[in-house]
Amino acid sequence: MFKFVVLLSVLATALVLVPVSHAAGAVNAALPTPAIDGALATARSQQTAVVAGGCFWGIQAVFQHVKGVISATSGYSGGAAKTAEYEVVSTGETGHAESVKITYDPSQVTYGQLLRVFFSVAHDPTQLNRQGPDEGSQYRSVVFYSNVEQKRIAEAYMAQLEKARVFPNRIVTQVVPLNAFYPAESYHQNYAANHPNNLYIVYNDAPKVAHLQRQFPELYVVR
Repeated sequence: MFKFVVLLSVLATALVLVPVSHAAGAVNAALPTPAIDGALATARSQQTAVVAGGCFWGIQAVFQHVKGVISATSGYSGGAAKTAEYEVVSTGETGHAESVKITYDPSQVTYGQLLRVFFSVAHDPTQLNRQGPDEGSQYRSVVFYSNVEQKRIAEAYMAQLEKARVFPNRIVTQVVPLNAFYPAESYHQNYAANHPNNLYIVYNDAPKVAHLQRQFPELYVVR
């Protein structure tokens, strides 16, 4: 992602960039509600969800604006603890994917609703081992499930979307068990919020948050 930032900085001296979202391919409207989902809890509590879909800056930024989300943390999942470092993960040889751990209140938002946001505006689930300008297996699309219920909801929703043919291409998102989540370095946390004028954020991530607000006004919160 950093090479892309440098390239944009050079290009910006010669042309004006128009922000364009890479999320959800050609889909410009919110995806259908999951047919299979858990009900809203009757009491406040905390649950977690871990997803991956390109650079974690944008995924984190989106979920930080979702109702019921308590926190969203950038990190790494899919590989070993000893390789959970940005420079090592960036080689694409660690098994890790840049991921985001979402801590949420299930009395405010369901797991299925989070997945709907993930597939609608947070990323393009039809891109294999890349997302927008970023290439490599560390940018693959993944749902890391922590229990059987999350696996059931994720697989059912993906099947629902495929059957409805809401994307022009096949969904390539992996649904795999979560073995561990390793928080990323501190400078990666809240990156979009801390660097709103960064050209990578302006071009790739800010439009995702704007699409969240437009497509999910009932879930969008200002933070």
